[in-house]
Amino acid sequence: MLHRTSGDARSATLSTAHGDVATPCFMPVGTLADVKLLEPRDLHELGARIVLANTYHLWLRPGLDTLVAAGGIHRFMAWDSPVLTDSGGFQVFSLESRREVDDDGVTFRSHLDGSTHRFTPENVTAFQEDLGVDVAMVLDECVKLPSSRDELERAVARTSAWAARCAAARRHADRTLLFGIVQGGLDEELRARSAAELVALDLPGYAIGGLSVGESREEMDRVARSTAALLPRDKPRYLMGVGTVRDLVAGIDRGIDLFDCVYPTRSGRHGRVLTRAGAEYHVRNAANVRDFTPLDPDCDCRVCATYTRAYVAHLFRAGETLAQRLLSYHNVAALTWLVGAARAAIEQDRWAAFRDGISAEGRP
Repeated sequence: MLHRTSGDARSATLSTAHGDVATPCFMPVGTLADVKLLEPRDLHELGARIVLANTYHLWLRPGLDTLVAAGGIHRFMAWDSPVLTDSGGFQVFSLESRREVDDDGVTFRSHLDGSTHRFTPENVTAFQEDLGVDVAMVLDECVKLPSSRDELERAVARTSAWAARCAAARRHADRTLLFGIVQGGLDEELRARSAAELVALDLPGYAIGGLSVGESREEMDRVARSTAALLPRDKPRYLMGVGTVRDLVAGIDRGIDLFDCVYPTRSGRHGRVLTRAGAEYHVRNAANVRDFTPLDPDCDCRVCATYTRAYVAHLFRAGETLAQRLLSYHNVAALTWLVGAARAAIEQDRWAAFRDGISAEGRP
């Protein structure tokens, strides 16, 4: 449900079987039913409302039988709030030497043991529903960039056809929301075609896929903005795979509601600090060895209230795992704060001032 707009930025509520999600929202990525180094209680403490898991990885390990026997993904991972699962399409199509695509689906070999598996729109939809997820993604064909016009057209056609089959295969539409994924690379004409064909299916929500895969930021901004404008005003819009402060601000500015990315936790495991202003730095730099200030002086998360840059730098230099946990916590806190502050600014119709304040402080 859409509440307010400020420019193109939107505040809204996504209602799911496991509760409401206030948007704009950043979804921490829990690929294998865990957000790396963080417990569910950490995520609740940070204010995270929904996490993302991945169909491809869960299909391979631990597998459907185990997840169903556990009572579904929420009970399995001890998370009582909403879960969104990616269809696994991106992971499958990244295994270029291990998969074969046809109009019916895709056959691939596991990166774990080489075993052969088959994804179709029907079994991917059934898998996600059997897990009891709140939001499921259609099976799509994501192509690398750059790709030829013919390759992009073929991917758009398959994605539309597969989305229709996913929609027809639903058994629990009252419990699991199905989102379409707009493809088309950097070609705005194909993006428009893809969006029109998916919107015609009247799905509960829509994602913009196939971006943040190596194109320039300017290209991503252009295509995401033009694509978002083609999607229904009263349904959620999700930009897949985006997770820096700068990219979230730009995405919110072009009317996007949901975001996900491994970036904050991956950065945390490698010593990179995200700040509320948008600037980033590496905590292991020599300048931090005797710096007894918080990781981010503007941040009030538990890590910044307790530990200093010098301490976290020491932990990294000593190879202590606690360093990765503390910094992952802080980085997710930074993005969770950002989307909450953005929502407040939109509600008060001061989005432009908020956006420009972060842009001035944080962008290089």
